[in-house]
Amino acid sequence: MRRLLLALTTLAATATVAVAIFATALDEALDRLAEQGRADLALAADRLVLELQRSRDAAVLLAGDPRITRLLGEGSGGASDLLRGTADRIGASDVAILRPDGTVAASASGEVRASGAAGWLVRARQGALGFGWNTDSRTITHAAPIFAPTGPVVGAVAVTRDIEQIEWDWRGEPQAIYFTDADGRVLVTNRQELRAASLEGISMPVDGHDVRRLDAGRYLPEMALHLHRDIVVLGMTAEMLLDISPARALAVNRAMALGAAVLVIAALIFVLMERRRTLQRANETLEARVTQRTAALSEINMRLTREVRERREAQAELAQAQADLVQASRLSALGQMSAGISHELNQPLMAIRSFAQNAGTFLERGDGEKAAANLARIGSLAQRMGAIIRNLRAFARSEPASAEPTDLQAVLDAALEITEARRHGTETRVERPDNPVVAMGDEVRLVQVLTNLISNAVDAGGPILIRIEDGPPRIRVLDNGPGLADPERIFDPFYTTKEVGEGLGLGLSLSYGIVQGLGGEIRGWNTQDGAAVEVTLLAARAEDAAA
Repeated sequence: MRRLLLALTTLAATATVAVAIFATALDEALDRLAEQGRADLALAADRLVLELQRSRDAAVLLAGDPRITRLLGEGSGGASDLLRGTADRIGASDVAILRPDGTVAASASGEVRASGAAGWLVRARQGALGFGWNTDSRTITHAAPIFAPTGPVVGAVAVTRDIEQIEWDWRGEPQAIYFTDADGRVLVTNRQELRAASLEGISMPVDGHDVRRLDAGRYLPEMALHLHRDIVVLGMTAEMLLDISPARALAVNRAMALGAAVLVIAALIFVLMERRRTLQRANETLEARVTQRTAALSEINMRLTREVRERREAQAELAQAQADLVQASRLSALGQMSAGISHELNQPLMAIRSFAQNAGTFLERGDGEKAAANLARIGSLAQRMGAIIRNLRAFARSEPASAEPTDLQAVLDAALEITEARRHGTETRVERPDNPVVAMGDEVRLVQVLTNLISNAVDAGGPILIRIEDGPPRIRVLDNGPGLADPERIFDPFYTTKEVGEGLGLGLSLSYGIVQGLGGEIRGWNTQDGAAVEVTLLAARAEDAAA
């Protein structure tokens, strides 16, 4: 019961707040609508005054035109063309010249008829400007007196305009605009229904705003804000009807949004209160169980103490096992590094031995220049061996390679020089572009890789082909041997197809690590004539190559 009463109170408060917000929002929306409407109505009134001013000024100018005075004396013969052209230029439906007795001397329409004693004609005969509406024909006429040179009024010029032509400017306006005279008759409007409809409607003032309920056709709003503005110079009233449906919808949306917010807040408060009561009951239940679980907690505490001790012992054993594993890994790495150094230094050592033998031969022959050249090559190879040892040590420590712009042409030349003795008696064909092929790499490590690939190709037997390509930079070594027994495993450590004692199976594994460290790719496959191994590297950027 208490919850139901609270819910009803909340709903009543929410409804009250929503109604207040609706009224406030509607008043604000009507204020903005009225402000904009007054500006539009003032603009429409000014446009009407300007339109009628044009007709009045045209009548005054025509009344002072000597040609018009002559037409008054000559009659209608030949006058229609002149007046018709004048009417077309000023946008009038008719331009007529009247005699003092009110008869028409000539007109643009070509119809000569008596005009009667209209009010605007009476004022023109009196020497003033005349102005009048004809609700039957829906026209408006401005009359200006024609004065003789001696002073008296000898006639009048009447400029007649079609009201529908004036109304055309307001046809596209979304709001209903109309102009009424002192008797409340609608003279000009952009809604045809307004000429015959009752515009009083049911007035429902809303905070000072004149809101009316209309029943005047589907093109007029059912609920409209009525605005009016007096046009003193014309003796008319400009009026406007603005649809308030958008304003009502906005007010309803605001009221609904606020009402929903109030309901959400009330629901949150209710949930929090319920949660608080639930927590209070839970606390009471928990306090009742504390005494019962004291003994159980003591036993659990002893069990946890024992588990902590066992876990510490297990962690100590795990730490010892990890230390043993690290030591084993270190020993494995040292063995791999030693084997790699032996393998990679074998080629330059063989070259040094060959150059040393040749140098001795040249010295015996007394050819000191060639002997010096061989000794220089031996020194260069010794430096390169030192670099190989440093790089292999860095590789064994898993240090990343230093990638910098490297010319693959120079790498190939160095590898060919190192393997010159090894390739003795083996046909070697090289295909390379004329321009440098620059890739991101490490020259010493790439020489190691290419030296290993060339040595493997020589060991396979038959002629070998070395090809350098650009875009992306790549080096391909092809042999004419028996091919690869298992291309997927050639980069695994200690995998080899050579006889026992001829290789450890680390060359391609080390090459794979070097190329991967440089961000490149190495792959091998079988061809129709043998095997092929290709190294693809990243191309050097233009700014890096220039540096």
